[in-house]
Amino acid sequence: MKKIIDIHTIKRKPNINRYLNASCILLILLILGSCKVGQQYERPQFDDVSEEFYVKDSVLNDSLAEAAITRDSLMMSHIPWREFIEDSTLIALIDTALVNNIDLQKAMRNMDIGMEYLAQSKANFLPSVNATPAGFRREYYSENYNNYGSNRARRNHGETPPTSLYTERLEYTSALQADWEIDIWGKLRWQKEAARADFMKSQEFKKAVQTELIAEVASTYYNLIMLKSQVEVAEKNYALNDSTYNIVKLQYDAGETTSLALQQTKSQQLKAQSLIPQLERQYTVQENKLNRLLGRSPRAIELTANFDDIQFQEKYKTGVPIELVKNRPDVAMAEYELIAQNARTGVAEALKYPSLSIGAGLGLNSFELENFFDPVSSAFALLNGSIFQPIFNNRKLKTNYRVALTEREIAQLEFKDNLIGAVEDVSNSLTRINKLTQEYKIAQERIEVTQKGLKDAALLFRGGFANYLEVITAQSDALESELNEINTKKQILIANIELYRSLGGGWQ
Repeated sequence: MKKIIDIHTIKRKPNINRYLNASCILLILLILGSCKVGQQYERPQFDDVSEEFYVKDSVLNDSLAEAAITRDSLMMSHIPWREFIEDSTLIALIDTALVNNIDLQKAMRNMDIGMEYLAQSKANFLPSVNATPAGFRREYYSENYNNYGSNRARRNHGETPPTSLYTERLEYTSALQADWEIDIWGKLRWQKEAARADFMKSQEFKKAVQTELIAEVASTYYNLIMLKSQVEVAEKNYALNDSTYNIVKLQYDAGETTSLALQQTKSQQLKAQSLIPQLERQYTVQENKLNRLLGRSPRAIELTANFDDIQFQEKYKTGVPIELVKNRPDVAMAEYELIAQNARTGVAEALKYPSLSIGAGLGLNSFELENFFDPVSSAFALLNGSIFQPIFNNRKLKTNYRVALTEREIAQLEFKDNLIGAVEDVSNSLTRINKLTQEYKIAQERIEVTQKGLKDAALLFRGGFANYLEVITAQSDALESELNEINTKKQILIANIELYRSLGGGWQ
């Protein structure tokens, strides 16, 4: 139920006093418009969010460990992705992805939608204007129609009301009407702030998609380089196993070894050979994945980089956790959602109070067509104001307000959870780089040992001082160590990209 109070009405020929009264009313309404309910947004303080990124047993190497906690230099997230990656082939692939990737294009369309809603929220402050270029109205009634006043007037003038269907009213109208709601309690301002926060959230979503896209393209690219290098290692190992098998076969033909030695050597050779199509299959899957990220159908991707020549990233200046609020798009999105929810709470509170609106109309109205275009006799002007106060639906409005308060608390918890999750991501990435660096050093040492063992086993085998089992074992160890070293290096490269992403880099 709504309580409606007419403030002022002017019709036909307005005079100066009525205009003055209307001006006073407008002034009062504008003063009331300075009132605003709701709580201005302030970023919450999270005392249980640490001031440093946690990395247990940080012993990467002296320069890396020191750089990981440096605060005063250029932060890793502030480095443009073109400067961070430093690989021309990968940069070209990312450029293609930024233009053609479908998810990124959808994110940009969502930004367009947010911009439209923001423009709409700004337009709410302006009057809504509607026009009736030309209107015609003719009413027909019969004798028993409940229009006693009109029929009585006819009789008073000596006329007899008609008994059949007759024309009771005929008029021609052309009008321009405007309605304007005065934003007394800040409802429209809160709606505008919510729309702005939603638009900013769509911008951050676009940044998040771009950051994730760059990280995904880089990770897939490094996977391809790794698999290409592992295929080369597998082919080299297969050739070595083939050579060993030929030697064992000669020994078997000469009666110097058993058929078991020949069978086991052949089995090892086939095992080495089967690894090649496995790696090639994985390569094709990763290649197709990269093509999809680039927004195109599967095709061959030319890779010119040598995996051994790819260097590790050394820009590890992370800053402090609280800076993730402005660096990480997903954390910024969570804060903008909190801002929007805070604004919606203001809207819900404002709806509990009276709303004031002003209406105005200007046009022509005539019962005779020949006089319709005569502004002296047919012009009219209207100005009215109304106060709408909810009464019986107050419980519904109160419930909506309390629900909005609870949703704001949920949004604040989501914001906190996103911030803690972002800090966790950075700490995990730093720890991953830390431990993978240690693994990589061990893998390099293991390669030196297994390569030496492989050479020694080959010499001893040819000299008759080692059997085929020792040679097979040495070849297996050498293959495993090389594949492991390549895989560990790939993981470090991806961990660098992941650290860059987790710090909020990649959208600049």
